[in-house]
Amino acid sequence: MTGAGTATQQKARTLGMVQALNEALDVALSIDPTVFALGEDIQEPGGGGFGVHKGLGVKHGAHRVRMTPISEQAIMGAAIGAAISGLRPVAEIMLMNFVHVCMDQLVNHAAKLRYMSGGRTPVPLTVRTATGAGGGFGAQHSDMLEAQLVHAAGLKVVVPSNPADAKGLLLSCIFDDDPCVFVEMTGLYFAARGPVPAGDHRVPLGRANIARAGDDVTVVTYGRQVTDCLAVAEQLAGEGVSVEVIDLRTLAPLDTETLLSSVARTRRAVVVHEAVRRNGFGAELSATIHAELFGQLAAPVVRVTAPDTPVPYAKSLEEAYIPSRPRIAAAIQSTL
Repeated sequence: MTGAGTATQQKARTLGMVQALNEALDVALSIDPTVFALGEDIQEPGGGGFGVHKGLGVKHGAHRVRMTPISEQAIMGAAIGAAISGLRPVAEIMLMNFVHVCMDQLVNHAAKLRYMSGGRTPVPLTVRTATGAGGGFGAQHSDMLEAQLVHAAGLKVVVPSNPADAKGLLLSCIFDDDPCVFVEMTGLYFAARGPVPAGDHRVPLGRANIARAGDDVTVVTYGRQVTDCLAVAEQLAGEGVSVEVIDLRTLAPLDTETLLSSVARTRRAVVVHEAVRRNGFGAELSATIHAELFGQLAAPVVRVTAPDTPVPYAKSLEEAYIPSRPRIAAAIQSTL
């Protein structure tokens, strides 16, 4: 149910997440001379901290894949300036926690310029950033901060769950005229593989995907948790429980139509995300469902999240921190 591409697509190949993101950047750089990438260490030999830019500097030149100082404020400031000057920058803030360092520029400038200029100053900026527990990166490198970004009016926030969507959503972000924050979960970088259309493949922003159809309960999620929720849905199907899994893909703008249509039919909802519970995006989803469907619900909305604590470093604690499949299954069962 992935959105159709905007250009002729060749046969899909099986790619990993890093390959899919690299291909999206390659396509964008190839078809539009106003697109350029900037960030720390994104040139050869590494191609960035996770290798997403591998080979792109050699192919497209150092003026299109630009190395920056180790300064998030410098990266964001340069990117915003380029965007309002008519370019389409793709800025890499290597880890999501470091978005805090340039939050003023992102929230008070990029997010508001189009509104404050009466629509006359588009900011076609894409900010790529990586995060997520499970890799042993520690508390200062692993937070899911999507709720903070969604709270900033004027930003679009995207969290892909698979390689095809990663490519398609990134291309849509790059060619959108509003600032987009594209969140890549590190747990998917080398674990997720799947068919990815070649060419200019785009997935529309603001459109959720029904990753699995079901009738008894709706599970709403995004990012790496989609894989776990699909596995739990398959497990519960053997026990006679039909679970519908919605992959939001875009958190802002939110596809409330797909969300509410599903829950209105199943009358039960479980929200799953890796961010901490307190004031997480799941709270907004729960409030929306309760406000719109209160009289139709057969059970209260249940949230499965990380605990309200910094991400631990010890492997055993980090594994306990991430919402597990048994916890997801128990939450689903509690609504029946």
